[in-house]
Amino acid sequence: MSKKRQTPLFNAQGIPSAQLTTLSHTFNDRHAVAQHFHHQGQLVFASQGVMTIRTAHGIWVVPPLRAVWIPCDEIHSIVMSGSVLMRTLYFIPRLAKSVSKKCFVLNVSPLFRELILHACAKSAWKTRIAKEKRIIELLLDQLASAPAIPLQLPQPSDARAGRVVDILIADPSDSRTLGELCKHAGGSKRTIERAFLEGTGMTFGKWRQQLRLLHSMRLLASGEKVITAALESGYNSPSAFISVFKKALGHTPNQYLDLHS
Repeated sequence: MSKKRQTPLFNAQGIPSAQLTTLSHTFNDRHAVAQHFHHQGQLVFASQGVMTIRTAHGIWVVPPLRAVWIPCDEIHSIVMSGSVLMRTLYFIPRLAKSVSKKCFVLNVSPLFRELILHACAKSAWKTRIAKEKRIIELLLDQLASAPAIPLQLPQPSDARAGRVVDILIADPSDSRTLGELCKHAGGSKRTIERAFLEGTGMTFGKWRQQLRLLHSMRLLASGEKVITAALESGYNSPSAFISVFKKALGHTPNQYLDLHS
């Protein structure tokens, strides 16, 4: 797959025409944005729908009213679950140098949300204009202080563990044990367990649980019922799914959907 640089607003010399540029777009369910990158740091927010961002380092699932930070030059793709109302802010590198050099999902406070929507009402913001500079500074302050939330699925670098990852991402409901999966991965169970722990900071069991949770969120956003999301994500019962979901996100699936409907 090609990896194209997507540009927000640039002048004829290829220089950003402003320190902050924005993009607003509505995407249909399952729309995919192919691999690309930006020379700007990118804050992607959706007031509706769920986005799945994938890079060479992992997968990040972004529920409604959350956002994801994507650092400059990070090659990524995005897949939509449900109708997604996306708002994107592009910061030139020198403005965002204090923000993480890695992707992360963050909570968006009501103030931060209103600032993002306000910024996206126009396409470009310049620091040489005093009132625009104040908005940029407020956005950066909110970005720096927003708490990260654990909606990441890290990617192990080991090729054998990667083959297990590919199998399970293709079908998160696959119920085979790691020992059974290892037969298709070309490595022993012990070797692949170690590769997951070293490459992701998670045991294989924790990684698989995270995969199932994130997959269930995409299904719910696409309109599936709780029981369907539970079974298609590999949970033995809806009650087991509800318990894991509530522990991770602080709400049951139905409560969570009501909050963001």
